[in-house]
Amino acid sequence: MRPAHALLALTLLASASVAHAQTQPLPPPTSLASMVDRDITAVEKQLVDAAEAMPDDKFNFTPESLTISGDDYKGVRSFAVQVKHVASSNYFIWSPITGDAVPAAIKDGNGPADIKTKAEILKFLKDSFALGHKAAATLTPENMLQPVGKGKSPRLRLAEFGVAHAYNHYGQMVEYLRMNGIVPPASRGKSD
Repeated sequence: MRPAHALLALTLLASASVAHAQTQPLPPPTSLASMVDRDITAVEKQLVDAAEAMPDDKFNFTPESLTISGDDYKGVRSFAVQVKHVASSNYFIWSPITGDAVPAAIKDGNGPADIKTKAEILKFLKDSFALGHKAAATLTPENMLQPVGKGKSPRLRLAEFGVAHAYNHYGQMVEYLRMNGIVPPASRGKSD
């Protein structure tokens, strides 16, 4: 073997070994319900950690007063309303799977108007994810394609749509954190 090929092979082997050592392999899911529950747990951790990272005095931050690269932020949700929106949406998305009623205080996607403090909003968010875990627990290979709710979406689609929707807003929350000089918890300890 030529020295260049040997060096390349050793480099690839070393890189693979380092990558393998740095990753914590997750145990394989034992069921459809546990696979979906793992997805919900992952996005829940990201969102709750991000929401907890925003200081109380900046929880209602909105970038409306900012103009960055010509972008106009008029009419965007505040950080607090982003969190309430995710929680409200979780109820709208996962309630058809569980059969639970959407709480009466949730009138729209911005959440209950009477929930205002960081502590109240965090509880609302965590409670909404409890519903997601309940929804995941109901999923089986036999019922995953069963249509539910007004839109008659399959149960599995709704369960995973809740996850995708939450990640979308997590990205927005990360931007709000960074606009306030806060490194998101998921990025701490890593080079930016």
